[in-house]
Amino acid sequence: MNLPNFLKISKPITRTSHLKEGLAHRASVAQIDTSLLISAVLLLLCGLVMVYSASVALPDEPRFANYKPTHFLVRHFLFIGIGVIAGLFVFQIPMSSWQRWAPILFVGGLLLLIIVLIPGIGKGVNGARRWIPLFILNLQPSELMKLFVILYGADYAVRKQAVLTDFKAGLLPIILAIGAVGGCLLLQPDLGALIVIAGIAIGILFLGGMSLKIFLGSVGTLISVFLTVIALSPWRRDRIFAYWNPWDENNALGKAYQLTHSLIAFGRGEMSGVGLGASVEKLHYLPEAHTDFIMAIIAEELGFIGVLLVVSLFYFIVRRAFEIGRQAIKLDKIFAGLVAQGIGIWIGLQAFINIGVASGLLPTKGLTLPFISYGGSAMLMSCVAIGMLIRIDFESRQMMRGKAI
Repeated sequence: MNLPNFLKISKPITRTSHLKEGLAHRASVAQIDTSLLISAVLLLLCGLVMVYSASVALPDEPRFANYKPTHFLVRHFLFIGIGVIAGLFVFQIPMSSWQRWAPILFVGGLLLLIIVLIPGIGKGVNGARRWIPLFILNLQPSELMKLFVILYGADYAVRKQAVLTDFKAGLLPIILAIGAVGGCLLLQPDLGALIVIAGIAIGILFLGGMSLKIFLGSVGTLISVFLTVIALSPWRRDRIFAYWNPWDENNALGKAYQLTHSLIAFGRGEMSGVGLGASVEKLHYLPEAHTDFIMAIIAEELGFIGVLLVVSLFYFIVRRAFEIGRQAIKLDKIFAGLVAQGIGIWIGLQAFINIGVASGLLPTKGLTLPFISYGGSAMLMSCVAIGMLIRIDFESRQMMRGKAI
């Protein structure tokens, strides 16, 4: 006699069944690098708090008079939300698909760099034309290009691995491609993005098999190009001279104004900071306190301890990126491994330059601090990079478990 389902006796729930379910749940969670995810989330939360702290006084300025004190906080929270959604979407896409799309994305990014230079389309701010206005954010093509160069460089290194030691056959084509990107960036102008993109490209090619001799030659050539660009640009020369002697009265009130106030912020912070929200430099003394110089506000309010914690989180993310890349390469996933290491180079190099500029270690250069600074395009691509990095690690773990991807 067949009994209705609700009258059938189910299997008894035992302690063993609960244990098995718990182990199965842990196994599914272990497929994702939670430590990497937590580190990125901590940086995002730090950025959310510090952007609000650094921007809360901006409505006192005439140009921001119509803004509420929470204006930049709300927009930054929106950027994080968009970035998280984009990161989740990217995580669903296999790395094999990104390898197929790499050349198309690179060409698309190059076209965007050209489009942004067209008057009426590209938006100019402080003499630089770097943004394309969209509905909810100003798209900065150079931020997209950082990831596209990683994908294209990794794909190129895989395809040309046999001839990477030959300059003409292996390296000249990608040098011309990166040169075209560099030309567009110099026309914006955006030397900071060019430094990061060139560093990413050279790093990936070296990790992909480029000889040490050609690598050192490429680095030397790159330095020569940057020095030439600086020498031919009077305002860039003035900025370098001001960097060498920022406390000179003319420099402190001119080209080194941002640097001197950033150094004052670092000095005021001492070991433990003046307290969250108690910064003086954000009160219209330090320009761009919520974007390029947000590390100075972190140093002032949270002190050396706060800076050390932020730097430690960046170090962990970069280290994990290289470990994930090395593991993928061991599993013969060369493209994915190079992409992971390229993301590590990108985040590490950009964070180093930003913190170096804010602390006076490097000349002033406009670059955001990944995951922390205010900026829609930068936040979007930082979250996308983490999503892709976790995807690479996920695929490696699946392969080690013998599962098909």
